[in-house]
Amino acid sequence: MSKILIRGAKVLGGAPQDVLIDGEIVAEVGEGLSAEGAEVVEAAGKVLLPGLVDLHTHLREPGREDSETVLTGTRAAASGGYTAVFAMANTFPVADTAGVVEQVWRLGKEHGYCDVQPIGAVTVGLEGRKLAELGAMHESAAGVTVFSDDGKCVDDAVIMRRALEYVKAFGGVVAQHAQEPRLTEGAQMNEGVVSAELGLGGWPAVAEESVIARDVLLAEHVGSRVHICHLSTAGSVEIVRWAKSRGIDVTAEVTPHHLLLTDEMVRTYNPVYKVNPPLRTERDVRALREALADGTIDIVATDHAPHPHEDKDCEWAAAAMGMVGLETALSVVQETMVDTGLLDWTGVADRMSFAPARIGRATGHGRPVSAGEPANLTLVDTEYRGQVDPAGFASRSRNTPYEGRELPGRVTHTWLRGKATLVDGKLT
Repeated sequence: MSKILIRGAKVLGGAPQDVLIDGEIVAEVGEGLSAEGAEVVEAAGKVLLPGLVDLHTHLREPGREDSETVLTGTRAAASGGYTAVFAMANTFPVADTAGVVEQVWRLGKEHGYCDVQPIGAVTVGLEGRKLAELGAMHESAAGVTVFSDDGKCVDDAVIMRRALEYVKAFGGVVAQHAQEPRLTEGAQMNEGVVSAELGLGGWPAVAEESVIARDVLLAEHVGSRVHICHLSTAGSVEIVRWAKSRGIDVTAEVTPHHLLLTDEMVRTYNPVYKVNPPLRTERDVRALREALADGTIDIVATDHAPHPHEDKDCEWAAAAMGMVGLETALSVVQETMVDTGLLDWTGVADRMSFAPARIGRATGHGRPVSAGEPANLTLVDTEYRGQVDPAGFASRSRNTPYEGRELPGRVTHTWLRGKATLVDGKLT
């Protein structure tokens, strides 16, 4: 493989340095580097980050290839600066056996725009009644370490306890979609002033918070790891903060859209803003940003949820829940966290690369930009500002809440083990 010299990049936002890639690894980092015959990438003023890792992506394949495929989803990931994604289990058929997770894993290997690590279902068919083949999925070629019924909550406390006990044996983690189903029957948006004024069924914060409270106590009792998906309320932040203060092994994620958007957007009745969990209040948004900054929330995860046009371009009540997010995530984090002074680029690298790789045990990802490490890298033009145009997305779906909105930052290059997947903003 050829050599690549990235010249003058601000590594993790620090002083300009040169980075030499030789084959699949970072060979050298320093000033004034040279390499005969190397391809030179002029990166003055740009920020170089470790390749981003998304612990929460819906690739839809198998079964809903009209929404997304592993190929289109990994292309979207590379466009957004990601070198690894964890694919959720709510496919058709559900990824609840070794056979299905191996199928997803092999598709990722074949397409190669980023590494794909399947997430296994906690229960058979996501039905919440019987544990899936957790051990078989872990021992399969896919080596599953993260298990989730995302899209549905593991609401049975006995099943959740058994899952936590089972994954403890091999250091796995259960990622919970915290939603008490009986408290959210018919819910369409966040329960509050706006839902009352619009006459839409309310989704109370306590439906999320009560499940998180139960699960951190179960994790403490069992001595196992639990991860909270798409945390969205100020109350949830306080529960996770309390749990961590007790030494409970809990981690949590926040989505970019919950860092930026509020339930006021629903006044338009545009189904692009319909998402699970729902957009919350400005108070919740402030709490989520502060929690991500102080480390109470460990990571940013996209919850990239593609849907075909017909599933979103309809009346609000009939519309599917979810937003695409891989190609805009870093820009939203820059807007909400970096440009506001809440995080520096080292903090972004931690929340979007180091920590998610550590939680998911993503081998070779979330590594420092230093000699001898795998060359999984992302180069960002942080001075860029432009309007979001979903027509240019690599994703098969276009259900973004940011269409026409001006956002900062643009990923110009992505390298997966030294191979460019994105060059000058264009997929290779």
